[in-house]
Amino acid sequence: MTIAGRTLIEKFVRKHANARAPLAAWLDDAELAEWKTPQDIKDRYRSADFLPGNRVIFNIGGNNFRLVVLVMYRNGKLLIQKVGTHAEYSKWKLT
Repeated sequence: MTIAGRTLIEKFVRKHANARAPLAAWLDDAELAEWKTPQDIKDRYRSADFLPGNRVIFNIGGNNFRLVVLVMYRNGKLLIQKVGTHAEYSKWKLT
């Protein structure tokens, strides 16, 4: 998958250094992935939650961080929309 919006992650890890390794691992995994359907994601990330509009919430780093990604299955592209701590996530309005 091609990933856009990496600058959000780069900015986030400047404040949260402990997120660097798990987010880097997710980026590496997602780049190599070929997700064609939501089930492809669910097969790899059981805790992933799906929102309307092909958005997916990933739990990162043992449930410490959240990543919201728009998935364009046909184009093989991902757009990172939000990244935050678990506490920040609980305040987001994602509907």
